[in-house]
Amino acid sequence: MTLANTLKYSVVLLGISILFFGSCKKQPDNNEVIDSQEIDYTAKVYPLLDTENSRWFYFSSASRPFGMVNLSPDTQIGGAWGSGYRYKTDTIKGFSHIHAWQMSGISVMPVTINDQTKEGIFNDFYSKFSHDNEVVIPGYHKVELERYQIEAQLSSTKRVGFHQYIFPENEEEKAVLFNLNTLLGPSKNIDGFLEQNSENELSGKVTMEPTHRRPKPMTVYFKVQLNTKITSVNKDDSTGNYLVVLDENNSDVLMKVGISYTSVANAELNITTELPNWKFDNIRSAAKQEWNSLLGKIDVKGGSDQDQRRFYTDLWHALQGRRIINDVNGAYPDNTGKTFRIGQLPLDEKGNPKFNHYNSDSFWGAQWTLNTLWGLAYPEIMYEFSNSLMQYYKDGGLVPRGPSGGNYTYVMTGATSTPFLVSAIQKGILVDELETVYQALKKNHEASGIMGKAGYEHTTDIGGGLQYYMNDGYVPYPIPEGKFGSHQDGASLTMEYAYQDWTLAQLAKKLGHSEDYDYFLKRSENYKNVYDVEIGWMRPKDVKGEWKVDYDPYQAENGFIESNGAQSTWFVPHDIKGLANLMGGKNAAIKKLNEQFTTAAKLNFTAGTSHSAELHPEYSRIPINFGNQPSIQTAFIFNELGRPDLTQYWSRSVATSVFGGLSPSTGYNGDEDQGLMGSLAVLLKIGLFQMNGGTEANPEYQIGSPIFDEVTIKLNKDFYNGDLFTIKANNNSDANFYISETEFNGTSIKANSLRHEDIVKGGELNLNMVSKPLN
Repeated sequence: MTLANTLKYSVVLLGISILFFGSCKKQPDNNEVIDSQEIDYTAKVYPLLDTENSRWFYFSSASRPFGMVNLSPDTQIGGAWGSGYRYKTDTIKGFSHIHAWQMSGISVMPVTINDQTKEGIFNDFYSKFSHDNEVVIPGYHKVELERYQIEAQLSSTKRVGFHQYIFPENEEEKAVLFNLNTLLGPSKNIDGFLEQNSENELSGKVTMEPTHRRPKPMTVYFKVQLNTKITSVNKDDSTGNYLVVLDENNSDVLMKVGISYTSVANAELNITTELPNWKFDNIRSAAKQEWNSLLGKIDVKGGSDQDQRRFYTDLWHALQGRRIINDVNGAYPDNTGKTFRIGQLPLDEKGNPKFNHYNSDSFWGAQWTLNTLWGLAYPEIMYEFSNSLMQYYKDGGLVPRGPSGGNYTYVMTGATSTPFLVSAIQKGILVDELETVYQALKKNHEASGIMGKAGYEHTTDIGGGLQYYMNDGYVPYPIPEGKFGSHQDGASLTMEYAYQDWTLAQLAKKLGHSEDYDYFLKRSENYKNVYDVEIGWMRPKDVKGEWKVDYDPYQAENGFIESNGAQSTWFVPHDIKGLANLMGGKNAAIKKLNEQFTTAAKLNFTAGTSHSAELHPEYSRIPINFGNQPSIQTAFIFNELGRPDLTQYWSRSVATSVFGGLSPSTGYNGDEDQGLMGSLAVLLKIGLFQMNGGTEANPEYQIGSPIFDEVTIKLNKDFYNGDLFTIKANNNSDANFYISETEFNGTSIKANSLRHEDIVKGGELNLNMVSKPLN
């Protein structure tokens, strides 16, 4: 199917949606359709973006924002990478309900059978499909299984998958195969069990085996309800899977699948609470409404039709991936201890959880993405995730950096949740138990805390080299004790720890811990210990303090994490001026960085078109890479050094080239990581950024070059006093991307930034756009 036909499908089949602008501290579990505004933001979303490069948790269709259920077709099922929905694979292998960070489960497939095919159906059930007969929009997926001539439609609530199957009118039996025991994405599913409870109800469970990243098994329980009678349930002894044969007289079959990580009873409670009726079209409309309520928090005007479609696709990516793991009653799986337990979230006066608990990939790089986007436009989301991170601390004693299966995964490196939580506090989103939060974060920055664990280092805390950092001021490369985890790259670790220490120091200052402030502020200068003044690059040192010999700053992962030395040299977001001084002053730093951008532009600012291509020799030597997190802040460094014109020039170039396409073959050119790159694209396009992740008192937003004529952010009244914050780029065009004059609420301002407390009071930022820089 061509892009034009795909987009036409979205418009023709869906028409104009309704929009409900809610403002609450919890994500709404509301299936009522409420008439309001007529802009259908979901029609602007192109879900097939970059699906040729998709990974297990990357693609989303029949799901709600952050839903426990993420129901969609799987065309590849082996491994966390290259699995899930892959656009170029023309065969569907099942519809599974869990596409999450290191989690998968409950794959089902509607089939038709006869006496000849019934015996072999457990091993031969895949079906071809065509994109020409497919509709994909947020909250809905429709596809035709060509082998069976079954039209399958999928939608969901937060915790319940809703299926509608239109079976052909023929003599074959109608059935649903529950492929419970199978390799499914990142994890093998085992011990699948299914039993019939009544003439139209089933229940069961399946266990996800541990993975390299998620060290403990995880069981998902499920309840199934059908609008038709079950004729038989047949178990296959060789596979352990089940074939559920249905009443032959019903060709229009509806099926609900509620899931839970605590019990079958809670899976059923999730169904009765969220999906008590059988009105598929209502649920589909409610899903679209919920997506519209979030997408519509940022309204843009101007730009091309493709600009707007790509923008809302980026924003959609920023609002998914990370998954709820608690039931509607607040029960959740806690795997942080020696034995599994069922935890209970605190409830409000109505008996509802005060926040949701989450499965989440790392916050590595979130300081330049989610911190800013969620903190400004979606404080209710930042509030939920902040409380969820603290719930892990209360259960397991550490604030996680990427929890999965109710447990720590130690994904990536450092204490990446520190900037996230400090930003939430500095923006007034998280206001309770601040001393508890501080002590939790401080523990992470000390010996035996999470900072010192290398990637996926589950049983030790040697690989991160924290003791060397604390005693000697840097992490050596290599770690002399040996290999204990992933990403044991000393230069990068030193710089990450230094930045995260600076953010913790800001919270220490806010809470009056002056000695801690001085201590962590001093540690934040450790980045200087891996800067080689003679060559002008960050450079790894060994345990003896000697620089790495034969060092090449353009060699990928040469002491640096998912980057090279040229890219990571600029990872000092808390002290850009200090870094510039090491380089010989502002002018020298500006010249150096501008040369790197000029070279990077020739490779479209990315190390290839996908994460798997980043280490290829023809891509990996790029000096700036906007396909992965370590150097995505670099365009705004010019602002810090007094050259806003270069920030405007390069940020606009990146926004339109790296994040301008709209096709299955490309999109994020690297590691999208559950909304991080989608968030970055949104921020570049609206022209706002936070260099240090919004972690200082009254956080500062740097101004870039918005690609739209007008951007309106609807502020959440539960958190902020203002109603709307609007950015107007007057005379904006492809040629006019420089800013000549800046006014905020009618007053001319000289700074290239605004403060958080001013923005959230509401108002209008006016930018006069011209074709030539002023200086």
